[in-house]
Amino acid sequence: MTAPPPPAPPRGLTRRAVLGGAGMGMGLMLAGCATGTQPAVGPAAEVTGPPKKGGTMRLGFVGGGAADTLDGAVATNLGDVARAVNMYDSLLTRDDDYNLVPMLATEVTSNDDATVWTVRLREGVTFSDGRPLTPADVRASIERIVDPDDPKNGAASLAAVEEVREIDDHTVEIHLSTPDAALDDTLSQYANIIVPADFDPQNPVGTGPFMLESFTPAQSTILRANPHYWGDEGPYLDEVQLLNFNDTDALINALLSTQVDAVAQIPAALAEVISADARMQVLNSETGMWLPFTMRVDVEPFDDERVRQAFRLAIDREEMVEQVLSGFGRVANDMYSPYDPAYPEFPQRQQDIEGAKRLLAEAGHPDGLEVELVTAPIQAGVVEAAQVFAEQASEAGITINIKRMDLTSYWGDYLNYPFSQSFWYTRNFLGQTNSGTMPDAPFNETHWDDEEFKEVIAAARRETDTAKRSALVEQAQRILYDRGGLIIWGFANQVDAYQSYLGGIVENATGLPLSGFNLHRVWIGDVA
Repeated sequence: MTAPPPPAPPRGLTRRAVLGGAGMGMGLMLAGCATGTQPAVGPAAEVTGPPKKGGTMRLGFVGGGAADTLDGAVATNLGDVARAVNMYDSLLTRDDDYNLVPMLATEVTSNDDATVWTVRLREGVTFSDGRPLTPADVRASIERIVDPDDPKNGAASLAAVEEVREIDDHTVEIHLSTPDAALDDTLSQYANIIVPADFDPQNPVGTGPFMLESFTPAQSTILRANPHYWGDEGPYLDEVQLLNFNDTDALINALLSTQVDAVAQIPAALAEVISADARMQVLNSETGMWLPFTMRVDVEPFDDERVRQAFRLAIDREEMVEQVLSGFGRVANDMYSPYDPAYPEFPQRQQDIEGAKRLLAEAGHPDGLEVELVTAPIQAGVVEAAQVFAEQASEAGITINIKRMDLTSYWGDYLNYPFSQSFWYTRNFLGQTNSGTMPDAPFNETHWDDEEFKEVIAAARRETDTAKRSALVEQAQRILYDRGGLIIWGFANQVDAYQSYLGGIVENATGLPLSGFNLHRVWIGDVA
């Protein structure tokens, strides 16, 4: 998903022997993960020389639970996404600068009215079990995603698919019931994976750089290099271990004690401390990732547009960026998709306490309003954002009672909370809308169902003229800006940390950790 396509920074780093809630067994497992392939690192260590083959990388992250999945088409949490990116491929993808580039397809083009899209497949691609990729696999993969009896995360974005035709050994045509000028963007989403026609999520096979060795939900995933990988680069590593942690303290301690080689999503407040350690590197990537507050527009009190706007006026965005992100980010304006070419420039919404009080009074709450905010450490900065917003909103007479949940409980019912939080990675506007803002979206967190908005989105997807489509996107953004159910206060940088002996990790705009989870580019190098 949100990326759902998820922790308060520790006030002091503690040397705890066990992971919070994980027990001694997990601590012993981590200690046993040291493979001996990591070189000794001294002060000011830097990777030298070209990429090297071999070794094991141990990647730690907070999150995961009993619902963890190996099916990349239903990826929700951070571990799911890491597995999806490394075990599977999509037809297109986004590069480090968020440009649309080929992946399993070398070319994707549409007819004049965007009702038929022709996909030319890369030749010589095989799955991890050695079978060749065929047009039949592409057809089956898309049909699997849009299956009405078991729709996957990408089903809403691919809802216009009427038929996928196999044209020849390397070509398919995607026929749509209505035009979709943004289908190529949809085909680049990591959840829209291409798998064999007989795909079994319990015994997964993909075309990605790594393949499954073992999987224990909420604990660990071990991936090994795919000997049939089609890419020109990597994988250099023999093995990748994805290790779940229950809290940030344990995650950072594991990094400092070299129990893991890299960690995804460190609290921004710790970036300076960690970067001061000569053994460590901090990766700071500017992205379009956002950590919204979500207000359900179909239940009280947020079914009143004035209440929603009052909450938006109660927040101090500059202070949120400074306190929650430690400056590692930038102010947002209640609109998503800042990397979309059609992202508009509307007047920047500022904190207006008196304006918020006035709107609440007009909505029948002259003495203020008390609400419950449900949160969990689903992403670095989320819980901190709840705490800071609660303080800010109190000035406007809004009492926010924070209900903090564990990760498993939170994800189990998060679409039903009247007031909660989420996180999303970088996406263009129409793709993001189909994932999280349309009535049939898999993650419609605000239960948004606006007739004017739906009509504008439908028109935008049909429009093949770029300028006209951009105007429609701006119109849709204006609707969300004026009366939507999202409080989008900032765009967060992606801040990760890793041991200095790792090479191949670069800044990436997608919002996914550690170079967009492109672990096939990572190697264990010599240091000097």
